[in-house]
Amino acid sequence: MSFFRRILLVVLLGFNTPISYAALTIEITEGVESAVPIAVVPFASQTAPVNISAVVNADLERSGYFKMMAEQSMPDKPTTAAEVNFKDWQALGQNYLVIGQVADAGGGQYNVQFQLLDAYKSGQLLGYRMSSSTSDLRRTAHHISDLIFEKLTGKKGVFSGRIAYITTNNLGGKRQLQQLQVADADGFNPQTIASSAEPLMSPSWSPDGKKVAYVSFEKKSAAIYVQTLASGERVRVAEYPGINGAPAWSPDGTRLALTLSKDGSPDIYVLNLSTHSLTKLTKSFAIDTEPSWSPDGSSIVFTSDRGGKPQIYIVPSQGGQEKRLTFSGNYNARASFSPDGRSLVMVHGNGNDYRIAVMDMASRSINVLTGGRSDESPSFAPNGAMILFASKKGSKGFLSAVSLDGKMQQKLVFNSGEVREPSWAP
Repeated sequence: MSFFRRILLVVLLGFNTPISYAALTIEITEGVESAVPIAVVPFASQTAPVNISAVVNADLERSGYFKMMAEQSMPDKPTTAAEVNFKDWQALGQNYLVIGQVADAGGGQYNVQFQLLDAYKSGQLLGYRMSSSTSDLRRTAHHISDLIFEKLTGKKGVFSGRIAYITTNNLGGKRQLQQLQVADADGFNPQTIASSAEPLMSPSWSPDGKKVAYVSFEKKSAAIYVQTLASGERVRVAEYPGINGAPAWSPDGTRLALTLSKDGSPDIYVLNLSTHSLTKLTKSFAIDTEPSWSPDGSSIVFTSDRGGKPQIYIVPSQGGQEKRLTFSGNYNARASFSPDGRSLVMVHGNGNDYRIAVMDMASRSINVLTGGRSDESPSFAPNGAMILFASKKGSKGFLSAVSLDGKMQQKLVFNSGEVREPSWAP
């Protein structure tokens, strides 16, 4: 299918995939060979409604960097450092262990404390005490996982983050209900941000994680909305004749790059959200779409088929000369920068194979990370170490994640449905 037809189908029809309300099941399909043995001992707790140690254990396990010890294999269940017999854990080959306590402080508040211990050095590496409300206990658990992950890997954790995605529920006949949902990074606490009988697509997070821009066809034609998550308030920011698509926030949160066809062919524009003024960046008879900003806001990458095949181009965000970036493969699209600006993730295609690839901005070399035939919509995690993307096996769609070096891969499957267009919050 030609790039032009693919764009038209996405913009006019959306995708036809069933919704899921169930929690996410995360399968480690390929882990780091040097995964570090670690034991998360059940925290002492009598009344906490959330099993914090179980959440921490699940977070670290799905990272692929750690080999978790089964609870039934633990020699004992210490909850303080004084209770730990380090020789027992050394004998079982454990490098680290996590212990902790959760105490009811009354009034819907809990005191949580944990320690990360080095089994071979018989000492503490990390220790924190924190308070949490009942509703924030899972968030507190994810925060603990982030602290442990960063201490042991040197990379920031992303367990406290959120993801946005689009689902579609077939209601029978030709009736559909599409939803934009936001959930924790592990799939829990899903919240519906927008619902429509018409297509929803292209969710994009604001830099502060408080707003989401997206495309809606709820009025039978494309429009771009910006919605504040806390209040639900939303503002229609673009509803020009023709295509209104692919919104992308500037790093300072003041502008949106988007695709408009109001002057004829689809081009890249920048919309100032305060003044509502438009700046046209590209002027081509081809299809220019899928803009994404560089971390410093100086440039925008986009997809164009002006050379006959879809490839990645770059243009100064204030306007100027456009430059082609990709030459390898007959299809390169949906590019976005890593948080440090050193890499560019994209959909890389040859023939009918569409895989996730990363280009080093210095050398322009491309490294293909995935082996799927229908991988799309890549999104960098805030720490730059993981990439979230949508994939398909047969007719079934699901989300996947891959590390920047390709050594660790996860499959994220909603128990009773499918999802598309994932976007990782900053």
